[in-house]
Amino acid sequence: MSIVDRARAWIAQDPDPETRAELEALLATHDVEALENRFSSFLEFGTAGLRGLLGAGPTRMNRVTVARATAGLCAWLKKQVPDAKSRGLCVARDARPMSDVFERDVIEVATGAGIPVSVFSGVTPTPVLAFAVLRQRAAGGVMITASHNPPGYNGYKVYWENGAQIIPPHDRGIADEIEESPGADRIPRLTLDDARDRGLIRCIDTVQNDYVDAIVSELSRADERLPVRVAYTALHGVAEATFCEVLYRAGFEDVHSVPEQRVPDGRFPTVEFPNPEEPGAMDRVLALAEEVGADLAVANDPDGDRVGIAVRQQEGFEQLSGNDIGILLADDLLSQYEGTAEPVVISTIVSSPMLGPVAAGHGARWEQTLTGHKWIQNRALELEREGFAYVFGYEEALGYAPSPAVRDKDGISSALHMVDLASRLKAKGRTLVDRRAELWRKHGFHADRQISVRFEGSDAHARMDRVVDGYRRRPPRRIAGAPVRRLLDLERRVQWTPEGESPFVAFAPSNVLIFELEGGHRAMVRPSGTEPKLKYYFYAVAEASDGRDLSSSKHAANAMIEGMIKDLIPSSDC
Repeated sequence: MSIVDRARAWIAQDPDPETRAELEALLATHDVEALENRFSSFLEFGTAGLRGLLGAGPTRMNRVTVARATAGLCAWLKKQVPDAKSRGLCVARDARPMSDVFERDVIEVATGAGIPVSVFSGVTPTPVLAFAVLRQRAAGGVMITASHNPPGYNGYKVYWENGAQIIPPHDRGIADEIEESPGADRIPRLTLDDARDRGLIRCIDTVQNDYVDAIVSELSRADERLPVRVAYTALHGVAEATFCEVLYRAGFEDVHSVPEQRVPDGRFPTVEFPNPEEPGAMDRVLALAEEVGADLAVANDPDGDRVGIAVRQQEGFEQLSGNDIGILLADDLLSQYEGTAEPVVISTIVSSPMLGPVAAGHGARWEQTLTGHKWIQNRALELEREGFAYVFGYEEALGYAPSPAVRDKDGISSALHMVDLASRLKAKGRTLVDRRAELWRKHGFHADRQISVRFEGSDAHARMDRVVDGYRRRPPRRIAGAPVRRLLDLERRVQWTPEGESPFVAFAPSNVLIFELEGGHRAMVRPSGTEPKLKYYFYAVAEASDGRDLSSSKHAANAMIEGMIKDLIPSSDC
């Protein structure tokens, strides 16, 4: 079919007048380039589902895409989960444009397939949906969210019956079923009223309270605490009410929210990129923290699964890196572990290798996975079946999972644990920054830097892949003056060392290159799975003494990182 014919066929099945009008306007103006952008390919299941720009056509997030995705998901569930038609789906949404409409489409298509749906009455943080899948013993879950992406995006995140995001073979199986599904206008649906009359819709608002109870109950009560003052923002997202309830229930009542970012608003009017990682995203909460004299500034991303933390210092607030938070949480949770099984902590390959010596210091096992909590949690479940005790998992992009009650990253429970740790340290006259320095002196100073190079245009992902292929074809043998001792190519599943090339099959294929340098330093490059960004990761380590001055170690490690950046990233990309 021609582009024009495909556009007309799409219009015929599209239930949304806005996206139909979008295509009609492009056809009327003969805008072939815009039509190519919408029909040149399909949104593929990536990080546990779909994510893309809102708009018409198979490369966008829209009602047709959501209806066919749900039809495919339900068909796969019926094949893989024998009691799926009794256990049903848990469904939730964030506050982005079209999230409420997409949620309704999921409910109508799922119930039309005979699968009951458990749903919340309003917007819901992603960790609460992940918790609900386990609490309700559901066959799976769907979260309508684009997390921290800019306002023009939306997404469709899928959870399996184990409470974790889907991995192979389920992602491929669902994708195959989507390809076999009919047009959106021929997919069976029930109206919400008909589904309710048949008992196929159940409200699960009480699960929100169950989540709060479960998270608060996991705090250690042994150590002395002092009150801490918290400045907070949900960045126009959906985590505000749950975050405040969790903190209040745990005894931390001195919380001050950024007023203009408190109400959920998927347009994100006061922040360009609603991600605590992005420069400027925490400006308003940092200003509020200064104004109210807070000990900590805390920011969740719009769906509440990530958290950024800044700590008051004499010269102002210092924002902790994603690895800083991960190492502090891992060390604290391991120090509180009292079980008999061997504890295990898990991080992704692009996270700081400092977790290795920290885990060893507590007699714990350290594992690494590919990027994404879908890999962390599914590996944790495997290890638990082998007799290990999962304690904590994290990825450096502000995603932390401190509780087996939520098999995904959880920015709300992670924030609670950080506030709790800060209160216990305050009782000893110390701060989170002080504790970080103690860990550096014990395990070596670990510096890290991430640089993201954004690509624009419909061919962004293809151009990012070409950049990575360039490193693959002409890999450097020295970086920042240090010999490359090993290069891991996770896509080709090979490793290169000075002795030659050999298979490396520790992970599923992924477009990631890892350069391991002499001295324990590392550099990595990969295309993002959720955004048009090429991500570079740099890690350097320097020995640190037991003395108080870390300046020489910091200088050596940071100089190493600057050298790696200079050698790996062309100046035009920075």
